[in-house]
Amino acid sequence: MLLPDWAVLNAAIDWLANGLLGLSWWQIVLYTLVTTHITIAAVTLFLHRAQAHRALDLHAIPSHFFRFWLWLGTGMVTKEWVAIHRKHHAKCETPDDPHSPQTRGIDTVFWQGAELYRAEAKNKETMAKFGHGTPDDWIERNLYTRYSWQGVGLMLIINVALFGALGLAVWAVQMLWIPISAAGIINGIGHYWGYRNFEAPDASTNISPWGIMIGGEELHNNHHTYPTSAKFSVKPYEFDIGWLYISLMQKIGWATVKKVPPKLRLGEIKPVADEKTLEAVIANRYEVMARYGREMRRAAKTEIAALQAKGQDIAALKAAKRWLHRDEERVPAAAKPQLARVRAEHPVLDQMASMREELRQMWLNTNHSREQLAADLQAWCRRAEESGIEALRQFSLKLRAAHA
Repeated sequence: MLLPDWAVLNAAIDWLANGLLGLSWWQIVLYTLVTTHITIAAVTLFLHRAQAHRALDLHAIPSHFFRFWLWLGTGMVTKEWVAIHRKHHAKCETPDDPHSPQTRGIDTVFWQGAELYRAEAKNKETMAKFGHGTPDDWIERNLYTRYSWQGVGLMLIINVALFGALGLAVWAVQMLWIPISAAGIINGIGHYWGYRNFEAPDASTNISPWGIMIGGEELHNNHHTYPTSAKFSVKPYEFDIGWLYISLMQKIGWATVKKVPPKLRLGEIKPVADEKTLEAVIANRYEVMARYGREMRRAAKTEIAALQAKGQDIAALKAAKRWLHRDEERVPAAAKPQLARVRAEHPVLDQMASMREELRQMWLNTNHSREQLAADLQAWCRRAEESGIEALRQFSLKLRAAHA
């Protein structure tokens, strides 16, 4: 029996207003948040940690699910994403970096990050050089890659069917989620603003110590320091929800972790630093330099307190304090004259800064033999302990206690 025209019209209006499910507004918001978070998880766990960096192996079940979900929720092709990200690491902060705010400007990367991605995806040289080892099975060739944008079209149909007209808004949020969070926030802000645990050889920063909204990608400086690590959090106060998911998948056999950040271990203090000590220092060089940086900041605070007690001006020292523990190439040109003045006026800080650079050169001097580097480390420790600077002496003793 055919429905009257008015009944069909009412049914259509009801469907447009409520969709097939007739959910309330907060249920639709919850659905949107859950689905966008699944997309973030797919990017960080599958595309980033498993595919781009091979930090873990994923079982076929989560791998195929993430590939299918990324086809629905983003239209991104695995090989393209992986190749572009690997090139970002290989060419980081250079003109060849596909999306560095240091070379392209923060406004460009934040607002046009998705366009930068699409432009680089057309670079056949990038795909050939950096896209190796990604899925190349039948479904990848004949569906996910060949019909990459049909997936997001299917997602639009599903959303409109479930929620009516509101499904359009849900779909728009889903489509904007990765361009804003990954292309804009991570690629942009993650190389422009935030805190740094480690003096990585680029401008990467941690946006937040709590990696939840973007799946742990907020800990971007940690990741650039240890790019092949499946775990992004390194400090006790940091949280990487992506690592939580990996740990849960490990328990049911869906993930196998290959690498996590190294941890500096301290044992008995050796009479002298030997080749094993050198091995431990080089393997944990970023953590070693982070600890040295903390000692320099403490020394600077002591100098500031001494100046305050004498009623002297502390403005220059306070301004220079943030750069004392940084690699010279990371210090802005405008700050260098003031930093040089502070070092000239404060011999303790000057010596600590000089010895920091000497220590750093030990793993940069690739022309030196292992024996020569061990002798250099021994000489460094001896001078540190004879310097009369307590912070240097204590740091040297910890170095002599380090082991791999």
